[in-house]
Amino acid sequence: MRESITAVVARGDTWSGVAASEPYDVAWAGEAVIFLRSLGAEGNPEQARAWVQISPDGMRWVDEGSMLPIPRVDEISSVRVRNFGTYLRVMTVLPEGSSFKALLTLSLKE
Repeated sequence: MRESITAVVARGDTWSGVAASEPYDVAWAGEAVIFLRSLGAEGNPEQARAWVQISPDGMRWVDEGSMLPIPRVDEISSVRVRNFGTYLRVMTVLPEGSSFKALLTLSLKE
């Protein structure tokens, strides 16, 4: 039986300007589905995109290549990633005057 875990990385965190989730150690996992939901918004955050970053140590980051649209309020976006190394996080740059409350969940499988 494969091992799995669901981790809520951001719950109601307000993202504005340059924002990134907390890093999450995923070294044991072989695949991840990343879900991003907007719990509330100001301005037009939907004009921005978020992207997945990977890291060997949780301090130095490189773009993995997968993109997530910033969803409208109460909607959700997702992306599947594999072969990502040790740490994952999601980063975004929002237009000036825009923000949203993020609910970021990682669904990980061995």
